[in-house]
Amino acid sequence: MSHWKKKAEVAIIGGGIMGVSTAYHLAKRGLSDVVILEKDLLAQASTGLSVGGIRQQFSHPANIRLSQESVKVFERFQEEFGVDIRFCQVGYLFLAEKQGTWIEFLANVETQRSLGVPVETLSPQEISRRWPYLNVSDVKGGTFGPRDGYADPYQAAMGYANSARRLGVRIEEKTKVIGIKLKSGRVQGIETSNGPIFSPVVVNAAGPWAGEVARMAGLDLPVAPYRRQVFMTKPFAAIPRPVPMVIDQDMTFYFRGEDPGVLMGMSDPNEPSSFNLNVDRNFMEKVIEAAVHRAPVLGKAEILKGWAGLYEVTPDDNPIIGEVQELKGFFCAVGFSGHGFQQGPAVGLLLSQLILDDRTEFDIMPFAHDRFGKKGQEGERRVV
Repeated sequence: MSHWKKKAEVAIIGGGIMGVSTAYHLAKRGLSDVVILEKDLLAQASTGLSVGGIRQQFSHPANIRLSQESVKVFERFQEEFGVDIRFCQVGYLFLAEKQGTWIEFLANVETQRSLGVPVETLSPQEISRRWPYLNVSDVKGGTFGPRDGYADPYQAAMGYANSARRLGVRIEEKTKVIGIKLKSGRVQGIETSNGPIFSPVVVNAAGPWAGEVARMAGLDLPVAPYRRQVFMTKPFAAIPRPVPMVIDQDMTFYFRGEDPGVLMGMSDPNEPSSFNLNVDRNFMEKVIEAAVHRAPVLGKAEILKGWAGLYEVTPDDNPIIGEVQELKGFFCAVGFSGHGFQQGPAVGLLLSQLILDDRTEFDIMPFAHDRFGKKGQEGERRVV
């Protein structure tokens, strides 16, 4: 371990999109004495296992702002980072079955449009005309965002990581954080499986393990891991391309094209928190049932493979971003409840601004760590 450096200006725990984006933005501003600690390999956990969705159709204005800023980055990613992340802006089509959900959608659209998000409201008849393979017999209506889509999460994370390295950031893979050093209400550094690092700033970007990292610092952050299973079909040409990301909000089911097949998944509201990454064949049958209901032609598709990733979920489905006031120097970018990849570019920039300038370019108070239990705190409603 002769290369091991025991000091850094900023130590970042977690090598997913949040960690590498934050490191890149710090180094871009001139603070290159940054180290990323990743217990496995970069972007192998939640980031690499996500479905890569990118959308602006959120219910909470602060989430809309995060995604708006991130979309701008994804649209010019190859120009800035020299990496083709295959950003396919095929659109997101949200479907509402329940009348109450449709009323919420219409209110969401007003908020989205007030912030400049391009979004359409569609009747069942219009949905059927544009996407005739969908069953809309039980649908009240839908919303469509044409600039939404998906990209390759792993390539995006590696684009940030490689650019950060070129700017001087150290990346230590296969290095587990086993403790956080504290003194008089301030962070002093971290203990790792390869040795200590003394640092006045520690960033918790540990994704599903964020709660465990926080406990090392004596903090109780309400962030818990939940399994999400995804399935891919064999080559399937019966649905005309391009296929938007179709989300049935009330069934919490989604599917999109992933050439040459179709990718699909669904939330299981009865599954407890865990780090389980096994694929459940019984649950796969439920996903197939939902798929065939919403797009009957998918009954002819065959499943090629499945995998599981982890959401990092908070009680209100909004993330925790910023410094923990009772522990100076300890910053968080955690609890994104399935939206971390798509919001990573903006959050990395905002964290760099907080660390370097003690302010951000727009309000992130809705993401404060101490908001839970307070009256008037609104969570995110468009979660699957």
